[in-house]
Amino acid sequence: MKKSILILAAVGLLASCSSDDSDNNNNGGVIDPGTNPIEETAYIQPEIGGPNEPNQVYIGLNGPQSAVVERTAWDLGFYSGSDFRVILNGSLKMAAKKLETTNIDEVQEPNASVTVSFATLASLGYVDNPTGILTGDGNGEGTAIAEVSATDSENFVYLVNMGYGLSTTEPAIGSVNVDGDQRGWMKIRVLRNGDNYVLQYAPIDATTHQEVTISKNDEYNFTFFSMVNNNEVMVEPKKGEWDINFTTFTNYYPYQGVDVLYPFADYAVLNILGGTRAYEVVTEEADGGEAAYNAFTFADVDYGLFEASAEDHRFVSWRTEAGPNTTMTVQTDRFFVVKDASGNLFKLLFRALKNDAGERGYPVFEYEQLQ
Repeated sequence: MKKSILILAAVGLLASCSSDDSDNNNNGGVIDPGTNPIEETAYIQPEIGGPNEPNQVYIGLNGPQSAVVERTAWDLGFYSGSDFRVILNGSLKMAAKKLETTNIDEVQEPNASVTVSFATLASLGYVDNPTGILTGDGNGEGTAIAEVSATDSENFVYLVNMGYGLSTTEPAIGSVNVDGDQRGWMKIRVLRNGDNYVLQYAPIDATTHQEVTISKNDEYNFTFFSMVNNNEVMVEPKKGEWDINFTTFTNYYPYQGVDVLYPFADYAVLNILGGTRAYEVVTEEADGGEAAYNAFTFADVDYGLFEASAEDHRFVSWRTEAGPNTTMTVQTDRFFVVKDASGNLFKLLFRALKNDAGERGYPVFEYEQLQ
């Protein structure tokens, strides 16, 4: 079977122009989806931008198709499903804490504990649950921000740590540097108006606020908004047109008997809200997972194994974790089986984490449609 190398980049505009998990105007464009199944094995290199990892990349396997957006293009995502949920941009280490007030015009102070760090307990609820499941009471159950109530008096103000901008500092070979300057603090309150969201937002020292109505669009998982640029932005493709998002990510991590917040680079998550499902096949063969991948056929698919991914969109196990005396590499003992929202089946094998110079931020994976 013929093999082709595809470096998927956006058609459209990118946004204008700390080292995480390491070894020592704002529009994304979408390539039109393919109308025919993949008839060849393809190598894909998502354009996440090297060791500063400035981009989020959304890959649709049936086509293939891609959308690329700078991570700072958006701050909040407003869910288009039946619930009224708001997500934070975890790729920037954003965090939020509910305040005991409904008055958006009260002056607030920064709170250094509202942050994403190895010293921050996940149980504090400052970030969205990393599974990608939105159901819960807020405070990290589903989302950091509680579900928006139809009763205005039940919707409180949130103190928002805006996280970090993009870094331009070149890290040591084999490491990443994804954190630029701190982006400061905002306060927000979200209300409902019929089937729409109403976002109130302002800097924390302001005594007045801006207000915008944000409508749901059921062709997309979320409508995204930038408080920095005061506008809606296109981030994700339509919910049935992408399967995997390559991004930096805020995760939970077990440490001394508790879960803490931990930022990961070189991360990938599934589009479970749009219907994508996946499972991994771990092998015990001496030459790793490649032989098993090559031998895997449509008849080998175990449909029952897809169900677990409906409860967790994390796809991190494609690469090892870093440590003081370890070098991050691709997990060579496994491959993945992916089912898209239309029921198309694919097998997928990660080939690289770094480029030939040893720089992070250059993942490559191979995949083939099963039919």
